[in-house]
Amino acid sequence: MRWQFGRRSENVEDNRGTGGGGIAISGGIGTVILALVALALGVDPSIVLQQSGNLSPQSSDSPTARLNPQEEELADFVSVVLADTEDTWHQIFQEMGGSYQEPKLVLFSGSVQSACGFAQAAMGPFYCPGDRKVYLDLSFYEDLKNRHNAPGDFAQAYVVAHEVGHHVQTLLGISPKVQAMKQRVSEKQANALSVKLELQADCFAGVWANRAQKARQILEQGDVEEALNAASQIGDDRLQKQSQGYVVPDSFTHGNSQQRMRWFTQGIQSGDLRQCDTFSSKNI
Repeated sequence: MRWQFGRRSENVEDNRGTGGGGIAISGGIGTVILALVALALGVDPSIVLQQSGNLSPQSSDSPTARLNPQEEELADFVSVVLADTEDTWHQIFQEMGGSYQEPKLVLFSGSVQSACGFAQAAMGPFYCPGDRKVYLDLSFYEDLKNRHNAPGDFAQAYVVAHEVGHHVQTLLGISPKVQAMKQRVSEKQANALSVKLELQADCFAGVWANRAQKARQILEQGDVEEALNAASQIGDDRLQKQSQGYVVPDSFTHGNSQQRMRWFTQGIQSGDLRQCDTFSSKNI
């Protein structure tokens, strides 16, 4: 993927090496007890800790935040991909007579607190509609390459574009409607709705790739194959087979390998949002 000369996004929040944007507390047990008492009384415990001089935000300049050059390059890459999705979706929303609101992308290490709750890196990248942020631990890309056999920079870009696709679904009002529907149906039906939502995000990722290629010629030979391989490797059927030795289709929440490849292909070939209606399609 041709990315080095791309624009960098201003919407990346880098929380790596800070304990998830946490707070460092020093001092004796008495200070901690005072803070707990304050919390029980409905008082912000940070006030107590600040007054006692024992609360300090962890600095990004701390030793734990000094990261290796390879990871820094990967973070730079993610910033470029995010910027490219911004440019693409701004154009698409403008064509529809609307205005695109850019999401934030949070880089974290190990674990993170989002508006959707506490999450660990093992859960993989995710989008939280509650704060409209994409969350990504860059170690996932090592898993994608080594555990899921899906190397390549465009495979990595596909992951970001997929999560941004969920943001687009939120802006279009699709995700809220699906979440409301899921509350009124059986678990099996709710899973089927989740699959359609995820496959649409795959299609939206393909739409981004189509538009970005036409506007900025970002693709190199083999890039599309990298994305399709990534989509295949993280299909529910393949992941279930690897983890438990058998497949339970009714429990799928993201779609099987063939479905994920097909809907990404639909998006990248058409470049048309209207071709991503997984909810009306008879052939998921």
